[in-house]
Amino acid sequence: MLQVSAAFISSTRPRAVARWLYAVAALIVAMVIVGGITRLTESGLSITQWKPISGIVPPLNDAQWQAEFANYRRIPEYTAFNQDMTLAGFKAIFFWEYLHRLLGRVIGMAFALPLIWFAVRRRIPAGYGWRLTALLALGGLQGAIGWWMVASGLSVRTDVSHIRLAVHLTTALVILAGIVWTALDLMALHGNRMAAPARLAPVATLALAALFAQIVYGAFTAGLDAGYAFASWPLMGDSLFPAGVPMLSPGWSNAVDNPIVVQFIHRWFAFAAAAALVALAWRANRVGARGAAGMVVVLVGLQIALGISTLLSGVQIGIAVAHQANAALLLIASVAAAHAIGRRRT
Repeated sequence: MLQVSAAFISSTRPRAVARWLYAVAALIVAMVIVGGITRLTESGLSITQWKPISGIVPPLNDAQWQAEFANYRRIPEYTAFNQDMTLAGFKAIFFWEYLHRLLGRVIGMAFALPLIWFAVRRRIPAGYGWRLTALLALGGLQGAIGWWMVASGLSVRTDVSHIRLAVHLTTALVILAGIVWTALDLMALHGNRMAAPARLAPVATLALAALFAQIVYGAFTAGLDAGYAFASWPLMGDSLFPAGVPMLSPGWSNAVDNPIVVQFIHRWFAFAAAAALVALAWRANRVGARGAAGMVVVLVGLQIALGISTLLSGVQIGIAVAHQANAALLLIASVAAAHAIGRRRT
């Protein structure tokens, strides 16, 4: 029995599995970037049907393009804003939504097929199979959440629900964090076959919770077009907060649904989140993770600068996309710092 167990342990390839997960994580970062472009170019409602299998093939002739365009012309967004849109203009917004969905399919295949191969070849270390399967299931759920989000804008509304958008983005970043954390556990296991998985320390829990709260408000800001409410900083117009705008009434709904209040919370909670992340970096530096700690501090500063620049530019697409991409990189660095602290606690 001991010989069989030893043989199984030696047959596992934690570093190979970790490298595969890092590649999937890179694809998710690309997906976040394309998702940001899709939102900023108002492309998300250009494909009005969910076809998980057949949808991988785009329109290939004029008749198919006209059919897709006809579907788009039936939804409120077209009637309200785009009645002068040409077929060429439709193809431009269709491209980004199609690319976004195609990347989702690629990520699904890039996760599922190697996972099956590693499992069949018995390359997955004990205790990690369930975690990888859970991440795969969450990825499948993410596809359904994406359609749930799009469906909210196909009737009555002229855009998607900002709450569903926040759920969609947050789920993607939870998957990203889970993949990076698992990869780091596997790399530690490669160096020491007896290494236990890292645990979340309190400071890491607080910092990551603050970061995710800020990300949620970033999604609210994007979904409500709240970034356009005031293109000034630090004041909103002539004051810190516009006079006459209720902050928390009725029933706290303004904190979620009012673009002005949402922008105010997003611009100032950023500094609370930054303080929590700097505390995380300080702790990571103390346990020897200087690289991760330094990256957290640099990316926090860059994220705040990009956020302010996004406002001052009137939400210029290139800056806004860089702001969203940097958020994903900041999450990865924060997970690495949290993992380093968690390893020292075991």
